[in-house]
Amino acid sequence: MIQKLVAFVCILLLAACSQTSEPLQPVPGSITYGGQPRTKLELSPIGSRLRHHFTDPMGRDVFETYILQPDRSLKLVSREYLTQPL
Repeated sequence: MIQKLVAFVCILLLAACSQTSEPLQPVPGSITYGGQPRTKLELSPIGSRLRHHFTDPMGRDVFETYILQPDRSLKLVSREYLTQPL
């Protein structure tokens, strides 16, 4: 009985960890906020990672990571907030 309960709880926890979350949305200060940039990265290889640092409207330092796609657009793949607003 206990083993079945533990197995059930483990299954629930694994289901909660699935990678079905929504993609990150650009925020004010993001490179892709308001659409893709007008200039294309033509010399960078496809799959290149690009880091971008900015301060958001709430005063937090933000680091975002983008990956260059085959059509030369940028895909936002991660965002880190390094400081909290006062």
